Amino acid sequence: MAKTFCVANQKGGVGKTTTAVNLAAGLVAQKQRVLLIDLDPQGNATMGSGVDKANLENSVYQVLIGMATAAQTVLYAPTAGYSVMPANRDLAGAEVELVDLENREMRLKLALAEIEDQFDFILIDCPPALSLLTLNGLCAADGVVVPMQCEYFALEGLSDLVNTIKQVHANLNPNLKIIGLLRVMFDARVTLQQQVSEQLMTHFGNKVFKTIIPRNVRLAEAPSYGLPGVIFDKSARGAQAYIEFGGEMVERIKTM
Repeated sequence: MAKTFCVANQKGGVGKTTTAVNLAAGLVAQKQRVLLIDLDPQGNATMGSGVDKANLENSVYQVLIGMATAAQTVLYAPTAGYSVMPANRDLAGAEVELVDLENREMRLKLALAEIEDQFDFILIDCPPALSLLTLNGLCAADGVVVPMQCEYFALEGLSDLVNTIKQVHANLNPNLKIIGLLRVMFDARVTLQQQVSEQLMTHFGNKVFKTIIPRNVRLAEAPSYGLPGVIFDKSARGAQAYIEFGGEMVERIKTM
């Protein structure tokens, strides 16, 4: 049965989608069967995996409101090497429609039950807000991977996220826990980033992944080619870091 992880952070622009797409590709490099679910109406994870969000027969929106099954919606992205449950701007309407549906926080979890045996890992790219979409992701997941920049404001956002995860754990999903914090867009030349990184290690200890993702131009260029950075330029420092992170994830879930 698949291990399901949310890539989540309430703060925007911290590298959630980059992490979700490249972790998926990094896990494929570790010979894992991976499904990436795009829960963000921007559809960036969909496009970054080489799937055209403008020409979708079904998307995660139809799955959440019960108009399509997960099996009807999942596509294989051949260039990326993993499967995708895609999203586009239709998903923005799901927020309103979900409010009146029963089990509104559990729609994704229930839909995934029929296909989770087909994968080793299911990764969910959450939107940068605490919405019903993010709640669906958190309720479907075994754990949360938190990508974060080593900056002062990121620490403030992190405490909000930890509180949210505690509330979901207490009220909706007793299996939910923080799997780890991933330091991304890291520049070792900046003293503040080193200091924040040290603070994270002090506060969270082994919850902080050993792998650090450096700030890397090739990772930033990859989405415009519809490819994960890991496939776009495997030799780039950022790509190598995500492959290493894939290996660390595989090892970490063995201890869960």
